[in-house]
Amino acid sequence: MHVHQDLNNLPAFTKSVLTIGSFDGVHIGHQKIIRRIKALATEIQGESVIITFHPHPRQVIYPDDNSLQLITSLDEKLSLFEKFGVDHVVVVPFSIEFSQQHPEEYIEKFLYGKFKPSYIVIGYDHRFGLNRQGDLNFLKSYEEKFNFKTIEIEKEDLEDITVSSTKVRKAILNNEITLANDYLNYPFMISGKVVYGEQVGQKIGYNTANIDVDNEFKLLPIAGIYAAKVFLEQGEFGGMLYIGNKPTMHNKFRQTIEVHIFDFDQDIYGSDIRVELVDYIRDDVKFDSIEELKSQLSKDEINSRKILKQNSYERSYPDTAIAILNYNGEEILEKYLPSTLHSTDRPIDYLFIDNASMDESVNYVKEWQPEYKIIEFTENYGFAGGYNQALRQLDYKYIVLMNSDIRCTINWLDPILDLMEADETIAAVSPKIRSIEDPEKFEYAGAAGGLMDVLGYPFCRGRIFDHLEVDKGQYDRPAEVFWASGATMVVRKSVYDSLNGLDSDFFAHQEEIDLCWRMKRAGYKVMVAPGTHVFHLGGGTLAYESPNKTYLNFRNNLTTLIKNDESRFWFLKFIIRLFLDGLAAAQMLVGGKFKNAISVARAHWYIFPRFLKILKQRKKLKLHIDKIRIGTSNMSGMYPKSIVASFFIFGKKTFQNLSFNGKV
Repeated sequence: MHVHQDLNNLPAFTKSVLTIGSFDGVHIGHQKIIRRIKALATEIQGESVIITFHPHPRQVIYPDDNSLQLITSLDEKLSLFEKFGVDHVVVVPFSIEFSQQHPEEYIEKFLYGKFKPSYIVIGYDHRFGLNRQGDLNFLKSYEEKFNFKTIEIEKEDLEDITVSSTKVRKAILNNEITLANDYLNYPFMISGKVVYGEQVGQKIGYNTANIDVDNEFKLLPIAGIYAAKVFLEQGEFGGMLYIGNKPTMHNKFRQTIEVHIFDFDQDIYGSDIRVELVDYIRDDVKFDSIEELKSQLSKDEINSRKILKQNSYERSYPDTAIAILNYNGEEILEKYLPSTLHSTDRPIDYLFIDNASMDESVNYVKEWQPEYKIIEFTENYGFAGGYNQALRQLDYKYIVLMNSDIRCTINWLDPILDLMEADETIAAVSPKIRSIEDPEKFEYAGAAGGLMDVLGYPFCRGRIFDHLEVDKGQYDRPAEVFWASGATMVVRKSVYDSLNGLDSDFFAHQEEIDLCWRMKRAGYKVMVAPGTHVFHLGGGTLAYESPNKTYLNFRNNLTTLIKNDESRFWFLKFIIRLFLDGLAAAQMLVGGKFKNAISVARAHWYIFPRFLKILKQRKKLKLHIDKIRIGTSNMSGMYPKSIVASFFIFGKKTFQNLSFNGKV
């Protein structure tokens, strides 16, 4: 993170995404805004920028007002911005002169002149400039002139932020430290320098480091004892913090802030120190004797050590997230999204990724499914590009890529996570997928596990071409397959990242097959989980008979074959595929599906002028996979014959009728 405190020496920003504010506390509401600017910056390959002020504007505008209580000092705030991954922080030296800029000057000379923003993210009631004349509409009036967009933080969100700030201060002043830490999403901290005290602690056997807090407006808890973590140059230690005026010592001393550091006896006078409060122990009280005080401090230490051991302040975050990608799917979301909340009893996050929908999808999720965190894009990146954009921002062990038209069964996810936890070579897993419209049957997009024939045609256990089997439990045993269905696929995020995710050029359809083939080339396993299933509507975005879906399927399937087939005869397979695709197009013509037949031709004419480009991609991909592989290529799930011949010539309509190598 880059910190800038000289407005006359800023870098040449070109694609900045910025937000403006004091950000006292950098609490959960502020963190939501930070995620928003980071997401936008990632989307446009720009830089996230926070503009904040020092000193706090109230100190300048109302210099006689001593009621200000700051949750964080400037240094604490900057360390939190860095922790949350901001690219740039600009600390504006706030002054009366700065506050009296006319709104036009503020936008033209300050915001645009110094930052050239692509996006400005502000609250619905944000005011700026002389007499607070500038507002959201004023900013929007400059969008066309300066080529930026203004993103409004909606009223409900901003009210949540305001309430959160109030709640943080109230919780701290009420000694509800764990509650305050939940609001902050990190432990409340007190920072400063270690200074000489009255040496009282040394006399009673409890050496303490006295802390000089250099900001007179720093919010402090009321007098008492607190279990705490202590951070010094020497490392991290447990301790118990005292705030008070030592009443047992006959009120001789003014209020002090001092911490007894467990198992530590070094000289640290003059050192920087940060104390993070974990929990409240007791009030500051006056004891009748020094011996009674020493006895109580011994009990406080035991209690503090116990709290630090049992209640680590490090928050426990879910390692799994369900990620729903959406485009104009409000009606489908209303039907199926609620079922996703019953996928597991384990801690899990829910993410709603919107590809610039033009309907009310996002508003529906905000109002009716608040469990979902929302990632909004400014344009439609397709299935592949949308997931890539979103997953770059996420830090989970497992991500569930799930279509919006999935109806989940209760705890369907647990067997899959158990399977992946037991074997780190498993990169992707799908459940069985059955049809919503005909629940006894498998569904087209994945059925009981994806397979691949020698010519690169995908099919499934339980579904070959358009022939769907009834699920009678015939495929309930564990199985390694060739590809997991993009309708519901759990991926190991580290493997997804190492392979650079989905191929964004695919836009949609069969991008998961390409990804799984790359996983298997690198030596990983792709599995279907036994005994767990979900239901899929299918055709939620594009109907199965859609000419555009036909185009994407034929185009992307051929691209996948060229990129990934490592056999000596891959080019011959490609030629055979062109011929077979031609036969398929002819069959479509006979069946009256003229647009679909044209889509097959369009797919081929997409490939031909890009053939050399795909070959370069193939070569580059091989070099990359060789660097990250964990074993030899894993081709289990590859049918060694032509599924076209087996199905149409020899009449083998089910997977069980096929002669298959490997345990699938």
